[in-house]
Amino acid sequence: MLIALIDVYSLILFGSVILSWVQLPPDNPVVRVIHQLTEPVLSRVRKILPSAAGFDFSPMVVLVGLQLLKGLLVRL
Repeated sequence: MLIALIDVYSLILFGSVILSWVQLPPDNPVVRVIHQLTEPVLSRVRKILPSAAGFDFSPMVVLVGLQLLKGLLVRL
């Protein structure tokens, strides 16, 4: 079940990245929900990892971390 949650959250993070490229209005319900689900995690990573040349690598760092956690859980 935890592995399925990691997969779902990874998809939500991927959706957040796509939405940042599309530039939908912030009052869009989908944008608000995805932002509420991802921003608490991404903001913590952004505090540790500064942006490089204007690029935000926090979603990539979180996705890699989730995949590492998933790999550890599969081995248990």
